[in-house]
Amino acid sequence: MADLKTFEENPQRQLMEEIKGARCVMLGSPDHDAHMQPMAPQVDVEAGVIYFYSDNTSELGSTILARPSSVHMCHIDKDYQACVKGMLTPHNDKATIDRFWNPMVEAWYPGGKTDPKMLMLKFEPHDAAVWASDKSSIGFLFEVAKANIKGEMPDMGKSKEIQL
Repeated sequence: MADLKTFEENPQRQLMEEIKGARCVMLGSPDHDAHMQPMAPQVDVEAGVIYFYSDNTSELGSTILARPSSVHMCHIDKDYQACVKGMLTPHNDKATIDRFWNPMVEAWYPGGKTDPKMLMLKFEPHDAAVWASDKSSIGFLFEVAKANIKGEMPDMGKSKEIQL
């Protein structure tokens, strides 16, 4: 369940912490005809930046190398959802690559940190729409039943737009 107090008091930090805990998010492309794709986020909570290891020969990688752009990223969990808009650019900082390198990342790059296809992307969020709920499964069912009986909308949590 999402912490609604943090949602109200520091939604920016909560967003970064939620994304940090995610195995993957859906990352968009500047090519609006391309589908979003699952990517593993590497989050610097303090800086408010998200990094992704990519492939410079992939559709996304080659597009961003040619044209850094604003894209959308979506995070969906059972009690927290976010649609984040920000700037996606190539990032060649060796210290950042070293900082987030791990065995899961290494599995994708046989040549290691200097694999010729490896490309790190930097996502700098600008703004987001976020939704959070503190309802358990039973609470969710209770809200639905109550709404149906009373003819009201169920109380499923909170939502807001935030600047990052």
